[in-house]
Amino acid sequence: MKDRGLRTFVTVLAGLAVIYFGSVGRSPEEGRGISGGVVVLALLAALLVWHLTRPGDKTVK
Repeated sequence: MKDRGLRTFVTVLAGLAVIYFGSVGRSPEEGRGISGGVVVLALLAALLVWHLTRPGDKTVK
């Protein structure tokens, strides 16, 4: 991806998706909110997306 804005948007979207799906599946007995593990997974997912969408150095001939 060459557009940094799109890369940032996809990265944030990946982190928010992990937080959303990590909090939706909780039962009412566990309480509301998100756990620290879900936050760590969201950060790892965002870093992975940021790494995977970095622009390549190879030029097409």
